[in-house]
Amino acid sequence: MLQLSGPHLPEPDARYGPFPQPPLGAGLSLEFTPEPSAVREARAQVRRQLEGWGLAERGEVADAAELLVGELATNALVHVESHFRLTLFAAHGVLRWEVADGERRVPRVLEAGTGENGRGMFLVDALAQRWGCHRDGPGKTVWFELGTCGSDGCGRRQP
Repeated sequence: MLQLSGPHLPEPDARYGPFPQPPLGAGLSLEFTPEPSAVREARAQVRRQLEGWGLAERGEVADAAELLVGELATNALVHVESHFRLTLFAAHGVLRWEVADGERRVPRVLEAGTGENGRGMFLVDALAQRWGCHRDGPGKTVWFELGTCGSDGCGRRQP
């Protein structure tokens, strides 16, 4: 389930200061069935993984990751009703989350109105450092990145 490329955390880089970092090349990939509990389970896996790397104390990163993974997982369940795969890639200063599902339709960012639906990608667009989508065979992968370094601009979209 979890595959780490190294047994310990890398030495801090001056750009990242004292902020904990995941092991270089660390990652996680899990498949979920199309059940309502899958979103809760995906969010819990996000939290556990970030706790294991010492990143849960950085509440803004952990909270944003948990929220955005929940939004993408919900989109996969509501709009596609198929299995989905949650994948995490870690690099020094960046976490990249991907949710792959069986639908080729690309998500759109809608204005945050008063309706009950349609705000998921608005949140992704507002909170992620970067995000995107690419088609994979019969489906697509929606991804977002969050920074973990704590320096100015890290983890936030640049103007």
